[in-house]
Amino acid sequence: MANKITFLLEKFPIVVILGVRQAGKTTLSRTLCPHWKYTDLEKPSDFDIISGQTEFFFKQHPQDLIIDEAQIFPQLFNVLRGVIDEQREKKGRYIITGSSSPELMKHASESLAGRAAIVELGTLKANEFYQKPLSPFYQLFEKKLDKNNVVTDEAPLTTEQIQNFWLHGGYPEPILQTSNDYYQLWMQNYQNLYVNRDIAQLFPKLNKRAYQRFLSMLSKLSGTIVNRSDLARAIEISEGSIREYLTIADGTFIWRSLPSYEKNIIKSVIKMPKGHLRDTGLLHFLLKINSLDDLYHHPTVGYSFEGFVIEEIIKGLEATTLTNWTAHYYRTRKGAKIDLILDGYFGMLPIEIKYGSMVKLSQLQTLKGFVEEHHLPFGMVINQSDEVRWLTEKIVQVPVGWL
Repeated sequence: MANKITFLLEKFPIVVILGVRQAGKTTLSRTLCPHWKYTDLEKPSDFDIISGQTEFFFKQHPQDLIIDEAQIFPQLFNVLRGVIDEQREKKGRYIITGSSSPELMKHASESLAGRAAIVELGTLKANEFYQKPLSPFYQLFEKKLDKNNVVTDEAPLTTEQIQNFWLHGGYPEPILQTSNDYYQLWMQNYQNLYVNRDIAQLFPKLNKRAYQRFLSMLSKLSGTIVNRSDLARAIEISEGSIREYLTIADGTFIWRSLPSYEKNIIKSVIKMPKGHLRDTGLLHFLLKINSLDDLYHHPTVGYSFEGFVIEEIIKGLEATTLTNWTAHYYRTRKGAKIDLILDGYFGMLPIEIKYGSMVKLSQLQTLKGFVEEHHLPFGMVINQSDEVRWLTEKIVQVPVGWL
């Protein structure tokens, strides 16, 4: 991720870093730019200076400035736009970080369009936790997809490492400790703080009790197409409130809504978005899953693994300098489905995700048909197998440890 931010600072005047890993955003920005001035809007003294004399402050600091917790004072984006436009050609002037906030994303996107690059810093990726470099898997997307470029060496991470990380998720504080008691306590405090502090501050009129029930229900629906009407009836709130809650959960990086792939003119596809909790550690905590044995006997194990793999791939792509790519799911009204479709300059790659170590060819008919219909070089199955292996002429099996 550091390489990507350095790359973006060379291209844009401002880099905005958003996400759930607040300590990571602060540490990363200060490590990349150790000599820049650092301001924290949660400090009353810094907030008073910037909010009271915003234009004067930026005249004093026309560049080399880090502003932390920007969601506290979103008005600064309008002032920043004028500051940037005075010297539009200058790059790498500001880093702005902020806690997860749909409003902050909106202000950054609208006020700084064309002037800022926005980066999401989610929970840790597996290779980060095990202190490994980003997998060569992502080199596959640096050029047009070609089956001859599929890596075949040993996976960088073992099945045991992946399973441990899948179970516990990627929040740095709890997984860097060895105590399960601390892990459970941290997760409980995080859940409470997320609703009672972060959500309460960002959305003061929100019904916190209803939103808490919504999160609990959402964990049971992770990996599925959410029927807003059914969910509203279960929680006993309006469908409009459910729509708002989903927007908040997505905008605060707890939930990911995956849009439907709708470009297939041959099939009748389901167009409702599908979603999952982004961090499997939080998912498993909410579902009261405490061990791998619990996980493998839980009815949501397949959905959990699917969401884990999708997040690992998205975080891996976001750590590269690739731009203008999208992620979708695919499902027809007759039940044919593909878990993930990546679409970008590299072409299109359909991916099926299976939590087991073996896959039957009969399970790959939709994937095989999709590859043929769209004239793609190949499709992919990601599972817990031991080796990269071509299952058919155009379908390759890749172990999850390669991600």
